[in-house]
Amino acid sequence: MRNINQSTSDLNAVRLTPPAGSVRATIPLASSKSESNRALIINALAHFRGTLHNVSAARDSQTMIRLLQSDDPVADVLDAGTTMRFLTAYFAVTGQHKTLTGTPRMCERPIGILVDALRALGADIDYLKNEGFPPIATKGFSRNGTNRLAIRGDVSSQYISALLMVAPTLPDGLTLELTGDIGSRPYIEMTLRQMEHFGVQTVADWTNKTITVPPTPYTPADYTIESDWSGASYWFSMLALAEDESSEIELLGLKEASLQGDSAIVDIMRPLGVESTFNATGVVLTKTPAQPSLAWDFTDCPDLAQTVAVCCAVKSIPLTLTGVESLKIKETDRIFALQTELRKIGAELVEVEKNTRYEVRKTATIDAIPTFDTYDDHRMAMAFAPVSMRQEVVIEEPGVVAKSYPSFWDDMARVAGVQFEK
Repeated sequence: MRNINQSTSDLNAVRLTPPAGSVRATIPLASSKSESNRALIINALAHFRGTLHNVSAARDSQTMIRLLQSDDPVADVLDAGTTMRFLTAYFAVTGQHKTLTGTPRMCERPIGILVDALRALGADIDYLKNEGFPPIATKGFSRNGTNRLAIRGDVSSQYISALLMVAPTLPDGLTLELTGDIGSRPYIEMTLRQMEHFGVQTVADWTNKTITVPPTPYTPADYTIESDWSGASYWFSMLALAEDESSEIELLGLKEASLQGDSAIVDIMRPLGVESTFNATGVVLTKTPAQPSLAWDFTDCPDLAQTVAVCCAVKSIPLTLTGVESLKIKETDRIFALQTELRKIGAELVEVEKNTRYEVRKTATIDAIPTFDTYDDHRMAMAFAPVSMRQEVVIEEPGVVAKSYPSFWDDMARVAGVQFEK
């Protein structure tokens, strides 16, 4: 198949048309960006002596590779939030003098909590423009004896993961006290499991909200990255919206016992009419009757919220969402973006309790061909693509998927009509 994604960066839109008849496809999913980015940092801390297999081709991970290998004093992470946060901790604790910057939106995403924690450990970091936000400069590290920190658990698990990964390299290790609620806990647990694979034993006391990491050199190791469950979620939605009841999709490279929190999509999509059967090569999705409503707490898997919201809107299944507070500080304000774009398919996202609880409600039937804005957000493009199982749609700026799933439009062409527009 021709790689249609190589030329999407300069295209204005992609037009998707529904499949003719039953959907049957085998999808070779992209590898996990989340696992890749953690493995890349840990392997760097192991002096690049391990061997990583199936590293993600996503732009965020390729940016991480490029910046880890670069001697340039300026590290431009583009729009990669995880890369910004992980590299801030890595450059700071390894004493490197770097200026970290990114896109205008990246420089609006807060980093103060992480910088405050690194400063408390002995890092010299300056803000170059606005206090609490990139661009920043790391200017060295001096041991000061601090080996215990308190950090909020309800803002971004990436701050916590960044600190955990550098913790074994600190002279006295580190104990983190997580205050408040803990968001995206599976991502923290993923970090700990990957650290353990490279020889660092950790102690997580979730009852008392503490994680202790002793000073231990990382041991070089081979590590194979799993396929991406976040990317898989769009195919769950695709099958849920497929009209033919005999439709079936096989997703390659997924494990039932996964480190990735977004594997929760298996349980979320079951009441929306998708059954998952694991085999030696991945998971097979088949259609089942859907339930009349769904309520889900997305605290541990916020990146799934857009996909599930769109799916429920199209299926006219009322959805109650909680645990989505972090969506406002992602690549875009995803709450606002969802509210705007769902109206184009006759649905609304209603704030029922301020910043806490939302509901997706179907309000009307739209006959026209909707054109969806993507807000420079890869997940907006891919969350709305499954609407094409029911009707023709246009999605603007299709190149945004390169951030996490560069082969997405190639894979879409296996099940629907894909036509790019300049």
